[in-house]
Amino acid sequence: MSVLAYDGMSPFELGIVTEVFGLPRPELDVPWYRLVICADGPVRVVGGATMVAGYGLDELAAADTVIIPGVSDVRSPVPEPVVAALRTAHARGARLVSICSGAFALAAAGLLDGKRAATHWQYAALLAERHPLVEVDADVLYVDDGNILTSAGSAAGIDLCVHLVRADHGATIANAVARRLVVAPHREGGQAQFIEAPVPAPTEDAVATSMTWALANLAAPITVESLAKRAHLSARTYLRRFQQTAGTSPIRWLITQRVQASLALLESGEHPIPEIAAAVGFESPVTYRHHFTRAMRTSPSAYRRAFRERG
Repeated sequence: MSVLAYDGMSPFELGIVTEVFGLPRPELDVPWYRLVICADGPVRVVGGATMVAGYGLDELAAADTVIIPGVSDVRSPVPEPVVAALRTAHARGARLVSICSGAFALAAAGLLDGKRAATHWQYAALLAERHPLVEVDADVLYVDDGNILTSAGSAAGIDLCVHLVRADHGATIANAVARRLVVAPHREGGQAQFIEAPVPAPTEDAVATSMTWALANLAAPITVESLAKRAHLSARTYLRRFQQTAGTSPIRWLITQRVQASLALLESGEHPIPEIAAAVGFESPVTYRHHFTRAMRTSPSAYRRAFRERG
């Protein structure tokens, strides 16, 4: 796995990548990533420091996964050596990942043409204008298009990196990494929730308390009314405050949490599908399969088979 460092970059997104993939994690007892930081010579980063990477663009292109943090200036052309390295990596079949405005580098290489892609909401219109063949989605936190993955604004890079761990090692390992990072293993909602309300609600908030209760009782019947009662709010007020807090509706959030909770059970291979559906609160296996397929773009049985094959 390689990550690009470049002149004028912010260290934050590079730090996300090194924190998730670069730190050794012996407690997880799985083969971990070998991450190398690559650059085309010494690079100056925001804040006045200069970084000297131990690897160049040839090593960047040779990795099985190549990660591009946000570019320093979305209005400047992407250096041709970087474009060439990305095209080489893509031709080799590498997995390409961008964080925030890093999508501009992938687009400059022509690798997003005809594909759906995410970037920071502030740059979405510019990306669409400059690269009309790219289907820019300004609402989502990240887009997984198989071997090309793109994330929204900087912190959404954490979501995408945890998603990569989940894709490679399963939900149990991804949840463990998320706990080490002190972040949610999966966030529901898109970028819209952060445009108007960039600061999340405090943990003592009534809505957050009701969400915590729901996560501990997923197998129980849960309705908007029961959640509102837990928050000591009317259903109408609860719906409004939940949307402001989570960027989605209570029911959509609940379905997502139930699907996510089922992943570890599928990966264990010990439970039949109907039992898993009931354990995470779906009324029937049919309902579970429907929502699982919509969320994961595969069936529960296919997910289990794929996890066994990865294992």
